[in-house]
Amino acid sequence: MSDTLFQSTNLYLRRFTADDSPFIFELLNTPTWKQFIGDRNINTHQDAVNYITNGPQGLYAKYGYGPWLVSLNNTNEPIGMCGLFKRDYLDRPDLGFAFLPGFEGRGFAYEACLASLQYIKDTYEVDKLFATTTDANLRSQHLLERCGFVRNGLVTPPGEAPLLLYVLTLQ
Repeated sequence: MSDTLFQSTNLYLRRFTADDSPFIFELLNTPTWKQFIGDRNINTHQDAVNYITNGPQGLYAKYGYGPWLVSLNNTNEPIGMCGLFKRDYLDRPDLGFAFLPGFEGRGFAYEACLASLQYIKDTYEVDKLFATTTDANLRSQHLLERCGFVRNGLVTPPGEAPLLLYVLTLQ
């Protein structure tokens, strides 16, 4: 794919465009997204376009990074997102990921995270990354630990419940 930033054995990762709004609408309305990440009020196609414009594309413009669309390299079907977020309450980027329910538990998130971590090491001058998840999201906790993140206490985003904080030192 010409717009691919990087790839792994089974996956392409690229920046989001407004054309990805149907996928964003689907992903952000899955039960696991709403349970573990929260309701982002993506109720219309335009809400999904606005999310892409103000979220991923805003991060690309301001920081040069953001979350990337993850698609299968044999079909180009979008299956998830993985990449960097900048949280006001953290002094380093935060690795985040989410996948459609039909693609969870199949190793794609792990593959996307490893490919993303390598791309981040090769492309950005970042000495460490954070990741956060809820206490109830055991799958995310295990994935972060498998990728080398170490649990490092709690962080409480403004107006939200405390989250488990993970850190990964990049060398």
